[in-house]
Amino acid sequence: MKEANDFKIESDLLYALMKDLSDADFRESTQFKGWTLNDVLEHLHMWNWAAHESYVNEAGFLIFIDNVISETKGGSLKPYERKWINGLSGRDLLEVWRDFYVQMSLTFTEVDPKMRLKWAGPTMSARSSISARLMETWAHGQEIYDHLSVVRKDGDHIKSIVVLGVNTFEWTYATRSEKPLGPLPYVRLTSPSGLIWEFGDVSNINLIEGLASQFCEVVTQVRNVSDTQLRVFGTVAMDWMSKAQCFAGGPETPPKPGARFRSGK
Repeated sequence: MKEANDFKIESDLLYALMKDLSDADFRESTQFKGWTLNDVLEHLHMWNWAAHESYVNEAGFLIFIDNVISETKGGSLKPYERKWINGLSGRDLLEVWRDFYVQMSLTFTEVDPKMRLKWAGPTMSARSSISARLMETWAHGQEIYDHLSVVRKDGDHIKSIVVLGVNTFEWTYATRSEKPLGPLPYVRLTSPSGLIWEFGDVSNINLIEGLASQFCEVVTQVRNVSDTQLRVFGTVAMDWMSKAQCFAGGPETPPKPGARFRSGK
């Protein structure tokens, strides 16, 4: 499954960004909710493990999810993630995360993309599951790139994130108990390699066009749409981009304009 390799590509890029950091560096806070680099890796590793467990041990996964729900009671997941990680931090956590995602990507390469897997919400296909792990790695990786003042260089493997962003157009509204103002806008994006990716019916009335990377930034809520160069036309498109959310869970509010940026360190 190509998406499994895409997940590994993105994870490898994030590992390369962090491989020379000290243990102290991992205790520094990012712009995302004050999470440290340790917090980011805890989150990525636990939910990578959960997605893998859903495939290899469905019963074990269901017990895990029941424990998460009962202990968090709808609140922050962070205390549970810290407990689950059992004291790992810094470079040790980095290597454990890396060893696991490498093996996980190999496992998912052989999985039937259409196989249904349990998750915290509705079941999803194996393709969607590993694409979600790619999306999470890319999105949470952005706070690390920003913190380290490094310009990210994307590849066309981010197309799975774009597709996820488009496919969750209605989800953005469902999680808010709302309905879209109209059908999916026409989305016309330029990939990192210069290809044109198009979604929806061609329209000049409701249109989103620009760089695929910036569309990913908006649907993963790592940037406010006003902090990108996306061109957004029409009430349906503008409303969607003001609240787009391609990830599961309750409604989340995008960062305010100017709140997320590459630091000057």
